Amino acid sequence: MSQNGRQDRWATRFGLIMAMAGNAVGLGNFLRFPGKAAPYGGAFMVPYFLALLLMGIPLMWIEWTIGRHGGGYGHGSTPGMFHRLWKHPVSKYLGIFGVLLPAIIGIYYIYIESWSLGYAWQTAIGAYWGQTSHDEMGRVFESYLGLGGGRYSFSAMAYLFFVITFAVNILVFARGIEKGIEVVAKYAMPTLLVLGVILAVRVITLPPGEGSVSDGLARIWVIDWGMLSNANMWIDAAGQVFFTLSLGFGMIHTYASVLRKDEDITLNGLATCATNEFVEVILGGTIVIPAAVVFFGVQQSKHLITGSFADMGFQTLPVIFQQMFGGRLFGTMWFVLLFLAGLTSSVAMFTPLLLFLKDELNLDHKKAVVVIGAIVFVLMQPVILFFHRDIVDELDYWAGTIFLAVFATIEVVVFSWVFGMDKGWQEMHLGADLRIPRIFFYIMRFVTPVFAIGLLVWWTAHGFLDALLMKGVDPANKPYLWLARAIIAGGFILLAWGVSHAWRTHPKFFESADEEEAP
Repeated sequence: MSQNGRQDRWATRFGLIMAMAGNAVGLGNFLRFPGKAAPYGGAFMVPYFLALLLMGIPLMWIEWTIGRHGGGYGHGSTPGMFHRLWKHPVSKYLGIFGVLLPAIIGIYYIYIESWSLGYAWQTAIGAYWGQTSHDEMGRVFESYLGLGGGRYSFSAMAYLFFVITFAVNILVFARGIEKGIEVVAKYAMPTLLVLGVILAVRVITLPPGEGSVSDGLARIWVIDWGMLSNANMWIDAAGQVFFTLSLGFGMIHTYASVLRKDEDITLNGLATCATNEFVEVILGGTIVIPAAVVFFGVQQSKHLITGSFADMGFQTLPVIFQQMFGGRLFGTMWFVLLFLAGLTSSVAMFTPLLLFLKDELNLDHKKAVVVIGAIVFVLMQPVILFFHRDIVDELDYWAGTIFLAVFATIEVVVFSWVFGMDKGWQEMHLGADLRIPRIFFYIMRFVTPVFAIGLLVWWTAHGFLDALLMKGVDPANKPYLWLARAIIAGGFILLAWGVSHAWRTHPKFFESADEEEAP
């Protein structure tokens, strides 16, 4: 195997870890995690940490290994990486998911990310100050998005902040890994951590109101052992671990593909997990739930926290900030934190597609960026204009849930059972600064694949058929849901053509994967 010789590499180990952690740290750490954990209380953390140990961390190491291994052959995306793991004609087509899914999610993620920037501005100038009830902030949010019940969902302010956010993402994305993504991660992640700590300290020092901070912390750390028999809690916890570490998206593979064979992935992978878990469990669990309990009480806050992420982040918390001393400052910090968390994730979402175009279709960097930017901007327009028609929910269900579970299951089965754990374990420890305990060899070989398969079976068995047939869907929304499906299907078809074309026209794809590896 010949090392790819790609010039765009990680300049520092710190930058690599911050970028990998930033890829994982996103809006879900601060908004999705509290909503998933609060209904079950501290019992949620038992299956959460078990899933982290048995599936999250092992799958993180597997994805780093697949990425670095495939990158050694010049592949920066999963079609080529899977081809090197499994010499079967279908393998490269299975890898399409690792390019398609992050790009589809990025189409709507950047728009949601832009809300944080818009609300940071509105909070800083006090634009919604005086709207002190949850219902009033709901109307503010609807007005911000232009959800007036018309044919389109549009507001000039929301669109302005979307354009700014999109431009920032493209600027970072266009500058590549070392000069773009790494630079942003090296500054954005430490800033995010500082803001998170400041906000957590502010929440902890809140005086008692309708409830106390300790009541809020109990929603995370006090265990009702009887809840452990709740099957839904186990699935929710496993799913949260899946999402929070950005497993099954293809982005970790791409980031790892530019590593040299002698660069560590075991300790770096573990450091990435640890950073993400600190942000999610310590910061995410300390800010939202205790603050809501203090101002709304245990019972009402439980209802508010378990609502949609938009409800919690953009309606409930703005009410809290208005009642808090220094609320305008801390509210601005909160939305800046969300924006930075979103940015460090979104800049990674189109990187697999970028390297697919460059490595497999031989486009130069500038042309590839222009192609991606133009296509993505066009596809973002229906997301914005038809947001009120549940088009985002449809994209998220298929790309962010079902196909995500499919791809993660495929990759762990291919790595552990087809490529083989003996070879995989050896590859994983090349240049390793941390020798992984041998027990994880068997976890990756048996437990993690079964865990992933079980999660996929559960998700497809519960609600899949109803979602596929659009049961219970407002007939007026069905054309827009079909549009979402057409976007996903069209993306898959185009990528399948690209894979077929690349393998027919590029000699490097016919090189034997059994060639001697370069040092």
